[in-house]
Amino acid sequence: MSLTPLPTARKAALDALHPAPPSRVPLLDALGRFLAGDVVASRSLPGCPVSAMDGYAVRAEDSSGATRDRPARLRVVDAIYAGHLPSRSLQPGEASRIFTGAPLPEGANAIVRQEATAVPGEGLVDVCVGVAPGKDLRPTGEDLLAGTLLLRAGQRLEASVLGVLASMGDTHVLVRPPPRLAVLATGDELVSPGSPALPHQVYESNLVLVAALAREAGAHVVSLERARDDDAELRSALQRLAGQAEVLVTTGGASVGDRDRVKRVLAELGASFLVDGVALKPGKPVAVARLGDTAVVVLPGTPGAATVAFDQFARPLLLRFQGVSEERQRVRVRLDDGRHKQAGLTYLVSGTLETRPDGRLWARIRSQDFGQHLQNIGAEGYAVLPPGRADFAPGDEVDFERFDRPRFLPVEP
Repeated sequence: MSLTPLPTARKAALDALHPAPPSRVPLLDALGRFLAGDVVASRSLPGCPVSAMDGYAVRAEDSSGATRDRPARLRVVDAIYAGHLPSRSLQPGEASRIFTGAPLPEGANAIVRQEATAVPGEGLVDVCVGVAPGKDLRPTGEDLLAGTLLLRAGQRLEASVLGVLASMGDTHVLVRPPPRLAVLATGDELVSPGSPALPHQVYESNLVLVAALAREAGAHVVSLERARDDDAELRSALQRLAGQAEVLVTTGGASVGDRDRVKRVLAELGASFLVDGVALKPGKPVAVARLGDTAVVVLPGTPGAATVAFDQFARPLLLRFQGVSEERQRVRVRLDDGRHKQAGLTYLVSGTLETRPDGRLWARIRSQDFGQHLQNIGAEGYAVLPPGRADFAPGDEVDFERFDRPRFLPVEP
């Protein structure tokens, strides 16, 4: 099998799927999805000068020199609450009782906090501190000015982002739909969880694993099925599932063994392969194809390899359908353990990060038994062992691709 370098294969695989047309959906329905266009602020926040505190709106010059011993006594002429307009403007020697978020009356230019005042009698207030113009005010547009760029295309719509859109008066937002995804697990050795399993059999875990990975990438999982290593059964399942989804992911039967039938059956169905075998470990047998209008990602059957191959090939396709690409942060780290590898392959080794007393960043890399289920639990990213080199010693520096805080960038339709 001729193996394609990982960067070349990732780029080629993206042609299997293109961004979906966008539509406007209610804000809550857009949670976790991605903006399909820039958003410009339709109004300023706040929309007018407002008080940042409970207290009294005053003319700053009326408080000049005020102290507890010699307060400035002002006449209270109004009470202003958030959501209500002042009933009159402020004249010299006057104050308005005001509450947080309430609009400032004309003539006022500062707020005296309630705790810096005293009430000597009805309709009066003693200001016990001098305040400068602008004190405890929020000017128009302090948060946002109307007409400024608020959010860029590709922004993931988290709760705080939806709250900002609602604060603009929006009820809907432009996004692309989630891709529909089907998963087909293959293998005679597989037994459904909940059923009795003999020692030589394996509980089928990849359906749950892949479906969960797909949901993390924003996909809508429409079908989970299992098929034996039988050409007719595989053919029927592949044809049926391809008609239900934009992306079909298979697990198992991806290599070149006598019972590895998935790629051959796909070829017989007329699938065109964009990627077939990658210089990657784990995940070397991974393939990406088009079957009609459906993108098909063929993953190895071992959970560790399936996880890495999904991350490198299926996840980018699912994000692309939603109109974005993912850019992960890479940092330089030192390896805490040595590793021998095949010189021609890129190894992605799961691990965690540790900052040692000398301030240097180290990667604690995990076992290379890629069938293990536990190797990815709690992993913070991959140590990237590049091709062209077979041996890495403890303390050698490599790139570490972090899973957290990725950037999402818009892609061209």
